[in-house]
Order: sequence, then structure tokens, then C-alpha cells
Amino acid sequence: MIAKKMQNMVANSSAIRAMFEEGNRLAKIYGAENVFDFSLGNPNVPAPQAVKDAIIEILNEEDPVALHGYTNSNAGYEDVRETVAQSLNSRFKTSFSGENIVMTVGAAGGLNVALKILLNPGDEVIVFAPYFGEYRSYTANFDGVLVAISPDTETFQPKLDEFAEKITEKTKAVIVNTPNNPTGVVYSEDTIKKLAKIMEDKQKEFGTDIYLISDEPYRELAYDGVEVPYLTKYYANTIVGYSFSKSLSLPGERIGYLVIPDEASDSADLISAASVATRILGFVNAPTLQQKMVVKCLDEKTDISYYDRNRETLYNGLLECGFTCIKPEGAFYLFVKSPIEDEKAFCQAAKKYNILIVPGSSFGCPGYVRMAYCVSYETIVNSLPKFKELAKEYF
Repeated sequence: MIAKKMQNMVANSSAIRAMFEEGNRLAKIYGAENVFDFSLGNPNVPAPQAVKDAIIEILNEEDPVALHGYTNSNAGYEDVRETVAQSLNSRFKTSFSGENIVMTVGAAGGLNVALKILLNPGDEVIVFAPYFGEYRSYTANFDGVLVAISPDTETFQPKLDEFAEKITEKTKAVIVNTPNNPTGVVYSEDTIKKLAKIMEDKQKEFGTDIYLISDEPYRELAYDGVEVPYLTKYYANTIVGYSFSKSLSLPGERIGYLVIPDEASDSADLISAASVATRILGFVNAPTLQQKMVVKCLDEKTDISYYDRNRETLYNGLLECGFTCIKPEGAFYLFVKSPIEDEKAFCQAAKKYNILIVPGSSFGCPGYVRMAYCVSYETIVNSLPKFKELAKEYF
């Protein structure tokens, strides 16, 4: 029999993945063009041509034994880490070196490394609802306790008064995700400054270190000129987890990095521990070919105009149907208010029209549903008549 801890994780396994699998099942029955699957944040935009060119160049020019072997450091190639650091310094006016960078198996791998090096059993990790549901499992992996701040459903900015009340002596980490999955909201600079001040005050009050973990797979996906604050500039004990999954449309390649600044408490120990954690968690090192590739493509960007057109079309189309939704500033999700209290029942009703959406309770925010609009434009256009039929059941 599997472990009890794993039994609970299986029982609460991702509703997002389950809905995606349901989409595959329905596509076989009705045809893919007649199924409107908004469940999974799987980019429909191809990776830039430069990615393919870089991989071919690397395969043709690099020593294959060295290329496909282990890296000298579990933290990644030194030249890759240094180039990533200098790119960040150029963009955000920071002062990182390659020593501050740990290459990871995507942002998910990076967050697990970060929590592995920080958490003792019983330590608390604060998240702001709605939040990416896998944070529950990541925290449980290391016997931490997840503490959720209830959502402000008017703005979906963090509730800072409740946040200040729920920080305790056991608080070890706070995870923020901006642009946010599932709302698409970008946390404002004012919000970040206030959040940082609260954390600084609480560190002094309790005499503890509280780390801010910034989960940033959607950093480059921001619309209408919205600026996404770089959090190491506002709070010293910040660890940044980044992924190229969305910015370069490479979710299956599993490549990203952690930034652990020198300003963070015990930074040298954290950096050393992150390298060890990368190994003992079973990653060993981030994929070598992908490390070499992304360092050649740091200036490449996914064409977000594709997502922006989808955003505008789906957002405006749903409003015309009578649905309520805050307009996203980033990422590629809409967080739509369910027309009935039981959003899971609403998701089931949508399935009658081959529309697949994810209940907000998966993100710690019942009463809402998430729709991922990183699909083809045709999928969005063709889904709108079905959304109108669905809306007639409620409005």
C-alpha cells in the first residue's frame, strides 16, 4: 500500500490535470475542434525559431560527451549562471553574480528546492488566495503547514491586514505569484512595498528570518504596459523562482532558475544548500542541453500579442454573455465568477457544451472558475456561441 501522505496527495490530485485528461477523452468522441478546453496552462504559441536554431547549433558544435554529462556543479554550468545573472542585472538594475543563480528543473523544481532548504517540520508557509494549488503539495512535501490568506474578490490584491495578523513565529516563507495564476492580476508596487514592510517588522518582532519566495513563470506576460516589480529590490530575504516554460513556450523542457541574493540572510549557506537539494531531490542538475539553449535565448520573447488578442476576445465575449470577471493584467488566465455558489456544479454544466474549465476551489477560492486562454484563437471564437448557450441557463 502506498504511503498515507501520498494517499492524501492522490486523493487531492490536481483538478486541472484531471480536466485536461477529460478534454482528451471528449476530443476522441466529438473531435478536437468541437471541444473547448480551457483547463491547462499549456502554451499554444510555438517556441521562437531561435530556440530550435540554438539547439541545432549546440548539438553540432558541442562535445557530445560533455554536453550530455553531469554538470560540474549541481547548481548548473558556471557560464550559464553568470550570463543569466548579467541579463537580470541589465534588465532590473540588480547586482547578481553567477553564484546567486541555481539552475532548476522549471519553477516547480525550483520552488521545491527552495522549500527543502528552508522548512523544518511544522514551519508555516503563507500564500494568498487564490493561489496555484500545487503549493499545498510542495509545502506538504517537507512537512510544512500551508496558511492561506483569504481573497479580496474586488481587486485580487493580497489582503495585507489579514496577512499581518497571520504571520507567527512559525512563519518561514511567504509565496507570491505575480502575474498571478489564476487571476492574471499583477501585484502593484505599492502592494509589494507594504507587504515587505510588514515582513520586515515581523522579522524584528519575532527575531526570525521570513523568506519571500517569488514564483515568476509569467513575468514576461504582462499587457498594456503594466510593470511587474522585481521583488529582490524591495525585500532582502527574497528568493526568486523563474521558469522559461511560458516566456519561451517550453513547459515540457523543465528549465528555470532560482535567484538567491547576497542580501538574503545566510545567503552563502542557502546557495550551497540549494545545490545539494537539487541533487538529493533527484533532479541531480537541470537539463544540460536546455541550460545551454536558454542562455543563447535570454533576449527572445514569446509574441504576447497572440495572448492579448485571446484575452480581449474571451474577456469581452464573456461579459457580453453576462459573466463577471476582473480583466487580467498578465499571465493567460481569466478568473470568472460562477453564476451559482457551487462552482463545481457550474463546471459540470459547462461540460454539457464541451467547455472545460477549472473550479476555483482548486485555487483556494470557491465560487469562481479559471479559464486558460493560451489556446488557439479559433478555439476562443468557436467557444463563444457555446458560452452564450451556457449563460442562458443562469441569466
